[in-house]
Amino acid sequence: MMNQAEMMARHGLKEWMNETNKVMKELSYSIQKISAGELVEDEQIVAYIESLQNEKGSWNSVGQEHLFNSKTEELPYYAFDAYIRGIVRWMNELGMMTMMCCDGHGERHAYVEMDGFLNDRQMHVLNLAIPSDSAVRIRFRKNRRRHTVLFDYSQTERKALLDIAEMLFKMSNDERYIQMLETERFKHRLLDWLEVPGESGREQKVRRRLTSSLRKLTDEQQIDEAGNLLATVRHGEGPTILLSAHMDTVERIKRGRVIHQEGTILTSSEGILGADDRAGIASVLEILERLPMTHFTGTIKVAFTVEEEIGLCGARGINQEFIRDVDAAIVLDRRGTRDIVTGCRGMFDFCEKSYGELFERAGRLVGMDDWKATRNGGSSDAKIFAEFGIPSVNLSIGYRDEHTDFEEVDYCATFETVVLVETVLSHRLIQQNS
Repeated sequence: MMNQAEMMARHGLKEWMNETNKVMKELSYSIQKISAGELVEDEQIVAYIESLQNEKGSWNSVGQEHLFNSKTEELPYYAFDAYIRGIVRWMNELGMMTMMCCDGHGERHAYVEMDGFLNDRQMHVLNLAIPSDSAVRIRFRKNRRRHTVLFDYSQTERKALLDIAEMLFKMSNDERYIQMLETERFKHRLLDWLEVPGESGREQKVRRRLTSSLRKLTDEQQIDEAGNLLATVRHGEGPTILLSAHMDTVERIKRGRVIHQEGTILTSSEGILGADDRAGIASVLEILERLPMTHFTGTIKVAFTVEEEIGLCGARGINQEFIRDVDAAIVLDRRGTRDIVTGCRGMFDFCEKSYGELFERAGRLVGMDDWKATRNGGSSDAKIFAEFGIPSVNLSIGYRDEHTDFEEVDYCATFETVVLVETVLSHRLIQQNS
């Protein structure tokens, strides 16, 4: 159930003791009294604020937002359009400085005109603020001077804008809320992939769906003679890094099975779950989608391989021209959590010790100090890439008891692996081989 602070935040109000603007302080205090001990509807708050605006005509500066400088002045949010004032307030609190706004009056899209340009991270945060079941769709329009954020909604769904304001308020109050939203959205991506069948030798459906996804995320795609799906995305000068996961499962995913959730753990009602290696597939796609936020410079290559479960066949047959310029490989296919596998059973090393240590360092940078390199991994595509002379690691991706009916995956741990790789890319820890 929504608490009082959240209800007020939907309308751009804080609890009165936190306000500095006199009018906002009086408004917040009045609303707080109205809502104390009783259920208050959004429409009641809108009506109350508008009645006060009409009472004091000098308050009413609707459509005149551009007269105020959000970088130097405290904005009169109470005077803005009723269904946009909360969005505008929390955007400003999150460092997204605004210039003008309109809630569409139930007749057209709402918009917020920015005082300058949004960066990739800010646009990502705004996308996260749209609830997954929302009727609102967000668009970004850019001209030579600034971004305009457009909120499209049907005539009867203007109230959905208040839900976005509430989400932005929670983000402004607690940065961990952003990661919680990211993790939950990633869970839905993983759940979608866990439903896609594709045992060894029958990966066609997986490959078709991945091909469609990669068109939006990469510059080039190809299928090699072995059946591997390969793709490239270029971000300027720098190292060439290979991300890899395999498309096949050890056996067919049971039709009609149900995926159960307990906490952050997902399991299958019958047969294998398929997280080996659907978790890797979902993670690679997530990394590609988040790549613009990393400011990584270089080239990312992607290899979704076939028939890994029956002898690493796809990796063995990979197009050699495709991997010729690869400086380092990151495979996402290790069970458990926090393992950076740098060797096979302590007998064959995938890379120099220093390469594994890069990922330990990345873990420390984001407060995950327990990521540790180990030479005692099993067989994986990382071994094949290493045999081809590419320094490689295989990272834990959150699944356990693979190849059994007891398979499970901790989707939070899977997403933390995404964060680890993103950190490696953001901090440019991998250098180009000379």
